[in-house]
Amino acid sequence: MSLVTDFIVIGSGVAGLRASIALAESGADVTVLTKDKASESNTEYAQGGVAVVLSEDDDAELHEGDTLVAGAGLCDEPAVETLVTEGTKYIKQLIDWGTEFDREGGKLVFTQEAAHSRRRILHAHGDSTGAEFVRSLIARARQERTINLLPFANTESLIVEDGRCVGVRFLDPILRSPREVYGKAVIMCTGGAGQLYQHTTNPPVATGDGMAMAYFAGAEMADMEFIQFHPTALSVEGAPRFLLSEAMRGEGGILRNVQGERFMSRYDQRQELAPRDIVSRSIVAEMRRTGSRHVFLDMTALDAEFLRERFPKIDATCKQFGLDIAKDMLPVSPASHYCMGGIRTDLHGRSTVPGLYAAGEVSCTGVHGANRLASNSLLEGLVFGARAGEAAVADSLKFGVSDFRLSEAPSGQNSQPISTAVKKRVKRVMWERVGILRDRGSLLRAISEFEQIERSNLGTSSRNFVTLALLVARAALWREEARGGHFRSDFPEQREEFRVHSIQKQGSDISSSPQMDF
Repeated sequence: MSLVTDFIVIGSGVAGLRASIALAESGADVTVLTKDKASESNTEYAQGGVAVVLSEDDDAELHEGDTLVAGAGLCDEPAVETLVTEGTKYIKQLIDWGTEFDREGGKLVFTQEAAHSRRRILHAHGDSTGAEFVRSLIARARQERTINLLPFANTESLIVEDGRCVGVRFLDPILRSPREVYGKAVIMCTGGAGQLYQHTTNPPVATGDGMAMAYFAGAEMADMEFIQFHPTALSVEGAPRFLLSEAMRGEGGILRNVQGERFMSRYDQRQELAPRDIVSRSIVAEMRRTGSRHVFLDMTALDAEFLRERFPKIDATCKQFGLDIAKDMLPVSPASHYCMGGIRTDLHGRSTVPGLYAAGEVSCTGVHGANRLASNSLLEGLVFGARAGEAAVADSLKFGVSDFRLSEAPSGQNSQPISTAVKKRVKRVMWERVGILRDRGSLLRAISEFEQIERSNLGTSSRNFVTLALLVARAALWREEARGGHFRSDFPEQREEFRVHSIQKQGSDISSSPQMDF
């Protein structure tokens, strides 16, 4: 039996929760579908903090300027302006809702991170900012009686009728069979796709389903080639690729090679505080130069008590693997971390498919350009989640849910998780051939292998996963330059003709657009 609601939100990270609250405040019924428990998302794992203009020596123009520089010439200025100006309002609102940011003497504590010209990063409980966002937003969402959270509901595809997105097909966690839910609009907030890569800081749920679903529904995808690799993921045999926050370098951490030498000055005058893409490539170059599988993050010059108070979660995790962040040099290497590309949207979260909205990492607003500035992601989810929810309400005032053709859900023969064999193969090829350093030959081999996998009999989830890998690889092949998170060793310089967004749509060749808005 099909369900009917006013609005459907897919995902319960910062963007999904904030969109849900905006929808519910209009009096609408909101059904929130999540793949795992409500708190399991990339937001939950965000350590670094949130960048916001609140300190006395900061202003929106400085924050905008830093974001534009990090974005390597590909940020859309209207999107960045929206982010930095509205961000202050929404963070103040979060504080009013009970979000507990770190304070000293009653005043907010601002920290420094790479590529920021001011100390403007707010943290919660040291290195658990994302978890605090989720806690406070879930608490706020529970005050809205019209929000219905449906956990462990694995969404598989969007329902499009007469060119409009009107629903979602998902696996009912209780009935264990396909089911459909219809609404006036769908807001996609499923997060990123870090699990495409063999080494990633992302949780297991970050498989990019939402991007693939939108692509198959006819939505345009933008800038899929731009993947941000975090420079410092814990590199210990048998340990997960736990992220060692950007803030550790912001507080004075030093990168050393396996010979104990500080090396970043060889690659960039900003050394450890260079943008993430530069630091990641520098680490890879140093690993190759020294024949090692990692470098070290050295925090030993800092006060031990300060480190344990500032990074309690990182301290506890490192101790599980026999490492003391105050005494030991920490082995690190890069891992996939964030997707700058995604579903192409305007500044109100509208995709190119009527009735389909997107916010957060699954979307591409043009705010991050070719390389996300550290700690802008939580702010983006908050700002554009709210804007998408408000736009969905305003756009749907004349649209009813009574005329849906409620179809029978298809049989569940293909309703299964991503094949383990497919996942392993895709992740290995993406890491080796579509990773931090790319070239035409490696990308062509990757595309050939993915197309071979695509021709086999795949379930819906496996098909989504392989399709997403193809979108990234094809966009990376098309962009014959090095810019931000995308580095072509056969085209190592930026090229002015590529100062455009890549646009992909099902059934069409890759095109370009000077701006994300449409």
